[in-house]
Amino acid sequence: MSTTPSGFTEAGLRRLHDVLARHVDSGKIPGVVALVSRGDGEPYVETLGTLRHEGGAPMQRDTIFRMASTSKPVSVSAAMVLLDECRLRLDDTIEPWLPELAGRQVLKRIDSQVDDTVPAKRPITVRDVLTSTFGLGMDMTMIGTPIMAALFEQGITPNGPVPMPEQDEWMKRLGTLPLMYQPGERWQYQISSDLIGVLVSRVTGQSYDEFLQERIFGPLGMKDTGFSVPADQLHRLPPLYAPDPATGEFQVWDEAEGGRHSAPPAFQGGGGGLNSTADDYHAYFRMLLNHGVHQGERILSRPAVELMTTNSLTAEQLAARETLARDNVHISFGQGQQGGWGFGMAVRTYRGDYAPIGQFGWDGGAGTSTYADPVHQVTGILLTQVGTTVPSSVQLMNDFWTTLYQALED
Repeated sequence: MSTTPSGFTEAGLRRLHDVLARHVDSGKIPGVVALVSRGDGEPYVETLGTLRHEGGAPMQRDTIFRMASTSKPVSVSAAMVLLDECRLRLDDTIEPWLPELAGRQVLKRIDSQVDDTVPAKRPITVRDVLTSTFGLGMDMTMIGTPIMAALFEQGITPNGPVPMPEQDEWMKRLGTLPLMYQPGERWQYQISSDLIGVLVSRVTGQSYDEFLQERIFGPLGMKDTGFSVPADQLHRLPPLYAPDPATGEFQVWDEAEGGRHSAPPAFQGGGGGLNSTADDYHAYFRMLLNHGVHQGERILSRPAVELMTTNSLTAEQLAARETLARDNVHISFGQGQQGGWGFGMAVRTYRGDYAPIGQFGWDGGAGTSTYADPVHQVTGILLTQVGTTVPSSVQLMNDFWTTLYQALED
């Protein structure tokens, strides 16, 4: 353990260590990397456990993790660059770049057959895509409806048996589906975040990864962040475990060697495709807390950062999202009760736990949790290799944040 960084109490960080160790010692979390910082102070880092469930190499500060849905708050930054440069405008229609989504049909009811539709009242806009309200998304409460069956059948969602196709084919398949809701009507998860990558790629004429590397990752020094892990660095990537929900028995869902992240994917998914490290993500979230500046260099404009980290949902959309979170705590193991949503990330609109209103960030289904808090100038990054087929990693996240907020020196 390093010396106590400014802004935290020594006793508080000892408790944080003990809580993390308890989870690792339980045998349910093979290893964890946790980073916390306050202001511009040196981060405090804990590394516990091993890369593999059966032991072996220890977790390191530079261990690379599958960031899963914590990709969303990072990958959206590419679109913010384009807004800053006036290459995108919020209320432009997306059709010039994404013609596959012109002339949409919308389901009459969420459980309608996919051909039981009405015309969309208006075209989809850039704003709809950036705020996750363009009309289509993943909703685990709707499993069994014709539209969800069609989504899975088309193979346009991540973590299916077969990886997603390259972006033009992905768009073609997306274009065969009706929307679940009218454009701008309802917050919907996931598909918007993947769509942003296609939009950025088509506006810039570069691959999404190239643009992110050039404009965000490179300038921030995020040298280990990208959509795949180079062969000579794969030893730093642990397997991803998806324990059996019934027995808790550890099963490897994705191995490092030859796995989904060992070669560049056909589809560069902003919704969940990034790999990264605690320090890389810390650089990104610190940049957001610093209003878009990293070590004296401006990455994003201050208003762009303010926009993406402010709730963008109307009262009606917010009510629907809050209901979704509260009615599904048994499915989500208690994750996701923040209220609002900005661009690519949750933004807390009510005091639902120990974190204050205004905290922003997100969690990932591969056992990752990344948030920053402008009230206390706190950044926290928690990384594991246990997927959310069982509650273990979400319970660890909850305990991490509960303990972190008690460790603040006020």
